[in-house]
Amino acid sequence: MELLANVMRPKKIDDIIGQKHLFGEDKIITNLIKNKKIFSMILYGRPGIGKTSIANVIVEELKMPHKFLNATINKVMDFNIAIEEAKMYGEMILVIDEIHRMNKDKQDILLPYIESGLIILIGLTTSNPYHKINPAIRSRCQIFELKDLSDDEVIEGLKRATKYLPDIKIDEKTYKTITYLSGGDLRNAINLLEISYYSNSEKRVNDEIVKKINSKPIIAADKDEDGHYDLLSAFQKSIRGSDPDAAIYYLGRLLEAGDLDSIYRRMSVIAYEDIGLANPGMGPKVMAAINASELVGLPEARIPLSVVVLELALSPKSNSAISAIDSALNTIRKGNSGNVPNHIKTNSSDYKYPHEYPKYYVKQQYLPDKIKDIKFYNPKINNYENNLNKINKEMRS
Repeated sequence: MELLANVMRPKKIDDIIGQKHLFGEDKIITNLIKNKKIFSMILYGRPGIGKTSIANVIVEELKMPHKFLNATINKVMDFNIAIEEAKMYGEMILVIDEIHRMNKDKQDILLPYIESGLIILIGLTTSNPYHKINPAIRSRCQIFELKDLSDDEVIEGLKRATKYLPDIKIDEKTYKTITYLSGGDLRNAINLLEISYYSNSEKRVNDEIVKKINSKPIIAADKDEDGHYDLLSAFQKSIRGSDPDAAIYYLGRLLEAGDLDSIYRRMSVIAYEDIGLANPGMGPKVMAAINASELVGLPEARIPLSVVVLELALSPKSNSAISAIDSALNTIRKGNSGNVPNHIKTNSSDYKYPHEYPKYYVKQQYLPDKIKDIKFYNPKINNYENNLNKINKEMRS
């Protein structure tokens, strides 16, 4: 028996739930369909919010030759067959799911035909195409981001689904429970509704039945999804913004997803990017917390991680180091490097050895002539950097 979520898949524009920025009166994709003109595009967004449904509506409404492939499952031969079919028809819509996983061989095959317009590509992905999709493919497509579904939109989808479940008994509270547990994933919500319906003889769906099947909400934090990167971004920005409550909250979200590796990597970056010279002891403290977490594992790992995350959030902040290196790299990449001064080249006899001078300092030029007066490092106001710069100035006086 086919899953209800597939039976319900939209076939016309009016069936689409959500995505009001793309569908509706005078909206982009609605107008493209009405004008019978479609272009290569990439649709990206979280799972279960309508990417495949939108592709299905486009091909159904336009009545054009089309083919659905998966970048991971289908082989190069399948892509060659699609091209030959497109040549027979004159043009064809090719819908490729998980397009961010398409390897170079498949990309090389498709590129000239996308370029010529023989193939109109509709790529579907849960990953941000600006990070995950080959620029050669990306530059030939219009990119549309799909928005998360609101609770009301998920409930609208559930109510439509009940029309396919004869004599179902369900109340508003249960709709809200299913919506909460599905985490905005309409496909998951419909699946949960369907399982709940068939799991009892009374055709009744209530909180108790639903929670027996699924008692834990879906968290948008899969390692390959945009939701995951959004959480990591919020985690870092909360620490950078010195908000300990938000930092702990996002740590909790990431811990619930069980992705310790991403937490470790992001904390290590934060210690040097956002705390930096304001509190340089945080780098070793983060590594100590990571080692402790690895030693004890979950759920105890939450304890050392919470300690170090709170200290990161409460710590003074300085981005002077990252600003300095980025400024230096920017100068280098613009071709403004210049040559190393002769007196600090290898085995130079003109080099003045600072340790032989008072205060272990002697004035001499280190930067190339071309950029000798440039300042890459601009200290921030905090105790540690203030002390470092005070010592540095006293040494030079």
